[in-house]
Amino acid sequence: MYTVSYLCLLLSSCLSLTAAVPTSPNTLPPANNNVVNQTSCNGKQYTYQQLAGYGFIPANARDSFGDNLGGWGSAIAIDQKSWRKLKNGTYTGTLYAVPDRGWNTQGTLNYQNRIHTFSISFTPNTKATVSSPSPPNLSLIYQSTLLLTDPKGNPTTGLEADPTGGLSFNNFPLLPGATFVGNGFGEPGPGGKSVSIDAEGLVLARDGSYWISDEYGPYIYRFSRSGKLLTAIQPPRAFLPTRNGSISFSADSPPIYDPDRTLIPTDPESGRSNNQGLEGLTASPDGKTLYALTQSALIQDGGPDNPFRRQARLLQYSIQNSNKPILEKEYVVTLPVYTDPTSKNTPRKVAAQSEIHYLTPTQFLILSRDSGFGRGQDKSESQYRHIDIFDISSATNIASPDFNNAPDGSIASSEGVLDAGITAATYCSFLDFNVNSELAKFGLRNGGSQDAGLLNEKWESIALVPVDGKKGRDGEFFVFSVSDNDFITQDGFLNGGEYRYSDESGFDLDNQALVFKVKLPKGVDPS
Repeated sequence: MYTVSYLCLLLSSCLSLTAAVPTSPNTLPPANNNVVNQTSCNGKQYTYQQLAGYGFIPANARDSFGDNLGGWGSAIAIDQKSWRKLKNGTYTGTLYAVPDRGWNTQGTLNYQNRIHTFSISFTPNTKATVSSPSPPNLSLIYQSTLLLTDPKGNPTTGLEADPTGGLSFNNFPLLPGATFVGNGFGEPGPGGKSVSIDAEGLVLARDGSYWISDEYGPYIYRFSRSGKLLTAIQPPRAFLPTRNGSISFSADSPPIYDPDRTLIPTDPESGRSNNQGLEGLTASPDGKTLYALTQSALIQDGGPDNPFRRQARLLQYSIQNSNKPILEKEYVVTLPVYTDPTSKNTPRKVAAQSEIHYLTPTQFLILSRDSGFGRGQDKSESQYRHIDIFDISSATNIASPDFNNAPDGSIASSEGVLDAGITAATYCSFLDFNVNSELAKFGLRNGGSQDAGLLNEKWESIALVPVDGKKGRDGEFFVFSVSDNDFITQDGFLNGGEYRYSDESGFDLDNQALVFKVKLPKGVDPS
């Protein structure tokens, strides 16, 4: 058992969010002063009411193993059974979070993948204004960390996967594997080879196990309550990265101790693009269906370059038998494009997605955003940072051998134009993070100077809980979103606290968290 519980840090943080009315044919004018934006998607109305909360955890906060908590905003999930509204108006609950592959801004490291647990204390402040902003009203209290292992109980790693080969286990597909020297941190050690995972999505299973999506494979894994790998879903062959005619799980992210390692070719010839795997993961409330979405287009569908990498693929699996998942359907989600005023050569860019969340069997939330803008970046003003909606009710089911069974099975041209006869999901713009009139209510902003009030770049997670603290039958929900800080700090610890580091950026990036209040249409069950 690798779970260690201890109350380590009481950290208060408050979130503020600004949402401008998105430019979309489905956008409706705000109905009153308590509405930031309304959107109709396939006849269903969604309302962004207000930014309700803000919080943060300091960049140098550490877990029970002595390592920095790091980029735990990569994926979050709130245990619905834990969510309570107290008589004094405060909400409590339990939040689970997955950091990705560890500190990697200067090269990947032998960071053991893990799941953190936090308790939530959230007291909405409905009286916050621009002239009288609220202090942080979201407290996240660290509880425990669960380390993840392969089927034999050996630690997994965030190290770059080997360009060829992998690791084999009985009743598993070939898994991405990283061969490392020393201790995998550039220090003396015995060396070894571990299952390589870049964790990006998290779903809490009804039996207490965890589904986690990954970018290296790109695979979907199921881990036991004790952290042991139980199941691995290998996507169709068209998703698997291929170089020189063979599967190549590398993402061109060399280890910190070998930064000049050369990969030929740098980009795969087909399959998922580097660091653009199964970024989004969600499940139906009954736990029977799992959905995973690529961050952007597969290589053969228009990736990896802007503005052609728009056609992301959504996989739908039956997990009624969690040991034998079955691919049921597959759809295309065409991602939004924004204009980057700072880019002269490629001003039109794709807002790649960072998370999805189930609403109904046909509608989902999707977090699409730009990159390179925000706290710790050269440019501070984000152009596109949204939680939007997509609807698959009229989309073409492309789960067929023509599109999936061959390495180069494609659904679009090299310029990202969908093949004739394929209809993508309907995409509806909804909730804009960057509305400064909302963010200012919590002392936050999009753009401007590089200080703690500036929003971080990477917002990568979504979790929903009912405002009434029960079932949410009135349609009002809180949407939690947390930023991934990439483990960026000047006070870094990894490898059980033995490995010290200081990010060359010079920044300490706190994990910021925002809470939005929304009203969802009748019949939506996002639990």
